[in-house]
Amino acid sequence: MSSLGSRVVRSRMPQDSVKRFSLARAVKREAYAAYLAARDPRVPWDAKALAFCVATYVLSPIDLIPDFIPALGYGDDLMLVSLSSLAVAQLVPPYIMAEHRATAALRYR
Repeated sequence: MSSLGSRVVRSRMPQDSVKRFSLARAVKREAYAAYLAARDPRVPWDAKALAFCVATYVLSPIDLIPDFIPALGYGDDLMLVSLSSLAVAQLVPPYIMAEHRATAALRYR
């Protein structure tokens, strides 16, 4: 009998990297939920316009501050997407946003 089944396999990735990736996944989920909200006919037009701008910025190769600048490159993306997704979430009715967040969570786990 082999002891392979009883060994604990540990990730080689440091814990701070895991936290960064989970934060990036959460931002991606929120951006996708904002995209879904922009396509929903029950959402007001101002929320749709803002959600469309957020999704366009996330998918666009153009950045306000280039990513190769240390600490500022990814920081501006994170801040801008987080704040604008929060604004979209405030403009969209809560029950509709909950539906889209659940759909986004299924797509980006």
